[in-house]
Amino acid sequence: MTKNFDRVGSQAIERRDFIKLGAGLGAMMLTDLNAPQASAQRGPAGPGSIDVHAHWVPESYAKALVQLGRPTTSIHTPLELDSNLDQRIKWMDEHAVKMHVLTLDGGMPWQWVSPADGAHLAQLVNDAAIEAHTKYPDRFIAGVELPIRAPEVALKELNRVAGKPGMRAVHLPNSVENNDFLFQPAYDSLWARCEELAYPVLFHPVDGEENIYGGKERLGNQLAASANLNNTLGFPFETATTAAKFIITGTLDKFPKLEIVLPHSGGCFPYIAGRIERGLVAKKFKLQRPFREYVRRFHYDSIAYYPETLRFLIALVGSDRVLIGTDDYAPMVVEEPNALIEQLNLPAQDRDRILRGNAARLFRL
Repeated sequence: MTKNFDRVGSQAIERRDFIKLGAGLGAMMLTDLNAPQASAQRGPAGPGSIDVHAHWVPESYAKALVQLGRPTTSIHTPLELDSNLDQRIKWMDEHAVKMHVLTLDGGMPWQWVSPADGAHLAQLVNDAAIEAHTKYPDRFIAGVELPIRAPEVALKELNRVAGKPGMRAVHLPNSVENNDFLFQPAYDSLWARCEELAYPVLFHPVDGEENIYGGKERLGNQLAASANLNNTLGFPFETATTAAKFIITGTLDKFPKLEIVLPHSGGCFPYIAGRIERGLVAKKFKLQRPFREYVRRFHYDSIAYYPETLRFLIALVGSDRVLIGTDDYAPMVVEEPNALIEQLNLPAQDRDRILRGNAARLFRL
């Protein structure tokens, strides 16, 4: 894969251009909604996409959780276990996915585990990822899993696996128990190390009643839980909060080379970015750079489900900031991620960036 990409068409569309395109985009969105046959497309015709949001549960890690008396609830299908990498590859081939970036899902244990046990669990997951990449170097890379509640232990584990085969990113929870620990000074050394290693940071919200956005009474009560609102509403709000706080805390300014990938198409952040900016103006909150530049500091996966929603995201942030994601193998999986892109009839350069080019650049493939 080439590392050099023509940037023509990749920049975010300015407000006046977006308004001019409004009617045309609306017509194209209506076409998307009336094209159910597109879901059967298996695109792309090229070497396949790179999926930056793919979950797994290594078998050694799952067994260790059992020994700790906290068996994982994350195994939705046998494909999640590393003993079934061949089956995973079969699924990938059937869906034209060339590579998975392997990460734990919302069941990650960093909330409750002790620093010592957390260090052991992280080692098991990361070593399994190195083995998966070594066995299938063209199919798997991974985000380094870290026992994040103990920043010094997390940094030690990051340094242990830094530069090892297949380790190309860092994977973290957005918050723990609604605590934005990531912006405490104790974590500055972690951000600095990620920046030094050129490891992008992949985020994902954590499961569990204590982590429900806004409190379990609102999104975790019986009715909300039966409708999966903690996931479908809580996770997007969580990600929007993380993005906004990266901006207002000055963290993005302090670490200008830090790359961040927001899950679930950025949550609701891209769609309320204008409101956030207006609120900052109303409060005379000073930023070092224009707000829209911060919006483009993030990368966003493509898990939007509706093609018209994804089209808006691309128009707002640019095709060079969007990456393929599937949420495999969770119940919320996007079965045909490439087809969602194919429906948009983007210029070839933009299409290829999203399917694989952006990820190839970000993860230095």
